[in-house]
Amino acid sequence: MQIGFCGLGRMGAAMVARLLDQGRKPVVWNRNPDKIKPLVTKGARAAPTPAAVAAQSDIVLSILLDEPAVRAVYDGQDGLLSGDVKGKLFVDMSTVAPTVPQDIAPRARVKGAGFLECPVGGTVGPAREGRLIGMVGGEAADFARAKPVLELLCRKVDHLGPNGAGAAMKLAINLPLCIYWESLGEAIALTRDFKIPPAKMMEIFGESSGGINGLKVRGPAVVKALETGEPPPVGFTIDGVIKDMNIMLDWAQHLGIELPALERVRASYQAAARTGWDQADNCSVLFYRLAEAQKAAR
Repeated sequence: MQIGFCGLGRMGAAMVARLLDQGRKPVVWNRNPDKIKPLVTKGARAAPTPAAVAAQSDIVLSILLDEPAVRAVYDGQDGLLSGDVKGKLFVDMSTVAPTVPQDIAPRARVKGAGFLECPVGGTVGPAREGRLIGMVGGEAADFARAKPVLELLCRKVDHLGPNGAGAAMKLAINLPLCIYWESLGEAIALTRDFKIPPAKMMEIFGESSGGINGLKVRGPAVVKALETGEPPPVGFTIDGVIKDMNIMLDWAQHLGIELPALERVRASYQAAARTGWDQADNCSVLFYRLAEAQKAAR
């Protein structure tokens, strides 16, 4: 099965590198062609347009910044759905509202193609190592067809229901993580005057109900940043998290429900972004909160 791939940001480039490690030679496209060159030197094949990727591939994966980017890549003049795509299978792995795959999927099927969404849990490191968590929405037969490829990238991949189910689940798992980094910053701020060693503090958080699974991955980087002031490596930016929170709040409005905790936390991330943390890793909102606590001590 020939794999195509559209979107070579941090996550997309890591996924393609993983596919290359597994002996696959995907056909790739990116809006900025400079990002293609390092992957072509390792065996990927460049295509000039998304339509050209689709023409040369049996299954096309995409991971893009936001809804406008997804719609441009699928519906543009040279988009993935612009040509004869009968028998093709498309899998969009972007974080978008459930309405996006619900809109694209039937139009793909009219053209004889399959369409799944499979947003993923995990950042660049897990993507590079094939340890993502995939959340799939779409038809079961399409999932069965895509699963061997998705398992090259994911340590766990689940079919959750019709189109939209995977997108909704991705928003659901991201929401508590957004809140957690803010709450961790607030929690550590309570210890401001006692200089507890960061490593010991993270050890206690990790072994108590005050920790989450994400702390196992990001905890060492948080400790290093607390000890040295060196920013954590960027897996997903604060700006990116704000984008995701906007999607969550818009979807909640669509459902007629309120997300009061998320609304308050979004305001904190937005304040962090305005003060220069916008391109920092998303866990850095806790360092913004600690910086505010230090200001209050002066």
